[in-house]
Amino acid sequence: MIPQRKRNEIRQRVHTRIRRRLAGTEQRPRLNIYRSLNHIYAQVVDDSKGITIVSASTVAAKMKTGGNVTAAKEVGKLIAERAKEKGISKVVFDRGGYLYHGRIKALADAAREAGLEF
Repeated sequence: MIPQRKRNEIRQRVHTRIRRRLAGTEQRPRLNIYRSLNHIYAQVVDDSKGITIVSASTVAAKMKTGGNVTAAKEVGKLIAERAKEKGISKVVFDRGGYLYHGRIKALADAAREAGLEF
């Protein structure tokens, strides 16, 4: 079993490798995901200006539990609604070095269902 510290270092290396090719623009910002043990966070970032346009998380939504697929779906819907309010319909998906599985996939699918294109 890989220790948690080592696992996070591997994830950060993978994320750095992904970010070499992936960047958010004003027309198509980056939907970034961060997953902790108890919560999940999403933000839409314009990398050309270096600003976060909208964000959503299980912490901000004051959900009782944030470390499950149901909570990830709620955050996905919430981030899509907030992005639509700001006039954003197309984004670049940044999985943050995590495998596209479980909570990450649930958040992405919910965001797509709510109207974000990626």
